[in-house]
Amino acid sequence: MFITGKIERSILHLDLDTFFVSVERLKNGRLIGKPVIIGGMSDRGVVSSCSYEARKYGVSSAMPMKLARNMCPDAIIIRGDMELYSNYSNIVTDIIAERSPLYEKASVDEHYIDLTGMDRFYGCYKWSHELRQYIIKETGLPISIGLSVNKTVSKIATGEAKPNGEREVQKEVVLPFLDPLSIIKIPMIGTRTYHILRSMGIATICTLRSIPAEMLEKLMGKNGIEIWKKANGIDSTPVFSYSEQKSISTEHTFDKDTTDMTRLNQLLVSMVEKIAFELRKQEKLTSCITVKIRYSNFDTHTLQKRIPYTSFDHVLAEAAKELFSRLYQRRMLIRLIGVRFSHMVRGVQQLDIFDDTPEKVNLYLAMDRLRKRFGRDAVRRASGVMTINEREERALKQLENVPLRRCAVAP
Repeated sequence: MFITGKIERSILHLDLDTFFVSVERLKNGRLIGKPVIIGGMSDRGVVSSCSYEARKYGVSSAMPMKLARNMCPDAIIIRGDMELYSNYSNIVTDIIAERSPLYEKASVDEHYIDLTGMDRFYGCYKWSHELRQYIIKETGLPISIGLSVNKTVSKIATGEAKPNGEREVQKEVVLPFLDPLSIIKIPMIGTRTYHILRSMGIATICTLRSIPAEMLEKLMGKNGIEIWKKANGIDSTPVFSYSEQKSISTEHTFDKDTTDMTRLNQLLVSMVEKIAFELRKQEKLTSCITVKIRYSNFDTHTLQKRIPYTSFDHVLAEAAKELFSRLYQRRMLIRLIGVRFSHMVRGVQQLDIFDDTPEKVNLYLAMDRLRKRFGRDAVRRASGVMTINEREERALKQLENVPLRRCAVAP
């Protein structure tokens, strides 16, 4: 359909319902209909995911596990298996990739598809419905979809379609659809922003969009303008192709070829820290790590490993060191080492979500704040940094290898 010279956009949002719980129910049908909580098993852990039955008791994601147990004492607690969840996520992505003109994997359980222009040939809603049915048939997983004119409205529509439903919001009904909803439904609004707006008496999207944009900008800066736009159903954000950024990597070439295993492992940890921080800044996760070495004779070898989605270096560093130990077999001098993260998706890291503790979360948040303020090297892991003694020993070795020069004596 053509409007004012432009093609009206059609954006589909897909969200796997209570994804981790749904996968566990595929393994164990006795969990169906019962309150289920996925997360750390100790009281110091946090909730990663929970079933709708558990939510009725007030349980929610990121809640301390001790509190969740008290709120829902009959819940079945499962530590979870991120590798299994990642595999199911990839199965769904493969189905979407085979059938979609342009798609974006927004997280392990969310996708966007740009269907703009398809109405002229087939029908966007019919195509979306058939895709959803096919995913359910092939995987057995419940999935909800929302179809509308942009990413914001389609995501909100998906939320209203849950559980395991479909919702289409056409252009002419976008504002009537949004107006009665709570402001918490807007994707950008988190807990802190929600409480600020509620303290101003703003509860519904209708009230929020009636506030002058300038007022919200004074209150929240640029984010205020973005929130106002979303409340008015305005969002020009494109669907980013899944292959837009396939990987992020770093390499180091030695001034002098080496077999110093201590230094090589220190450098690997340091390189992982560097690009893991970049992942977190971009709010992305990786599910594949590759280590590369180049010997002094220029022979180059790589080894990769699929891992559960993560962006934290305490997980990635161990994987990198494991790959390096498997890869380095020839005991020759090494000229170069490199690390690459690939199979990236957008998403917020949940650490090792089943052994997570509030202290570990706060530690990472604090380290990243320091890096953003004072530079990437403001905080570094001890395992990735040489000690003073190691530096002195290294300097002495370098001096020992420097040939003595004879001084010219004047006659």
